[in-house]
Amino acid sequence: MARYTDAVCRQCRREGQKLFLKGEKCHTVKCPQVSRGTAPGQHGDGRKKVSEYGIQLRAKQKTKRFYGVLEKQFSTYFTMATKRKGIAGENLLVILESRLDNVVYRMGLASSRPEARQLVTHNHFKVNGKNANIPSMILREGDVIELKEKSRSGEKFKLIAETCGARPVPAWIDMDKEKYTGKILRLPTRDEIDLDVEEHLIVELYSK
Repeated sequence: MARYTDAVCRQCRREGQKLFLKGEKCHTVKCPQVSRGTAPGQHGDGRKKVSEYGIQLRAKQKTKRFYGVLEKQFSTYFTMATKRKGIAGENLLVILESRLDNVVYRMGLASSRPEARQLVTHNHFKVNGKNANIPSMILREGDVIELKEKSRSGEKFKLIAETCGARPVPAWIDMDKEKYTGKILRLPTRDEIDLDVEEHLIVELYSK
């Protein structure tokens, strides 16, 4: 399974904003985006003229990094989005929000999406009563996600519940924090997706 293995804080610095890839560290002064703030590399603090293509590329890269998706899979999601009814850019974001690892993060059962991805691959969750260890699994309305019984007593999830439990759960997920279960009530709308990106730029990029 392909994944990004370099320092994830470089991704935030490259995009010029926090992508919240390191959990609690992103909310402290230790966050490199706060302490350094420039793009990585020797010329990261230099001024650069950005072309129309560059603006579109940055929109795509930011979205990929926000959700932890690599190029091939992202392209597959875009193809899926164009085949759905509605606006392709919004459909793309809804598909990304519907990934199992993202939903686990939204439920407050992980401090970051990378951590959620790891927890899913380590087989801590069930979907509709069946084992689910594929982070890219796309969930649908009515699906029920639950933390396995044997995982609930572990120190790992007790700490997560203390640190992440206060984070608001989106309205499209019905979360039972005592039972560590969540149900997808409906798919999210664009207004409920907190990604600062103009998704139409991604559509324009792929349309070239």
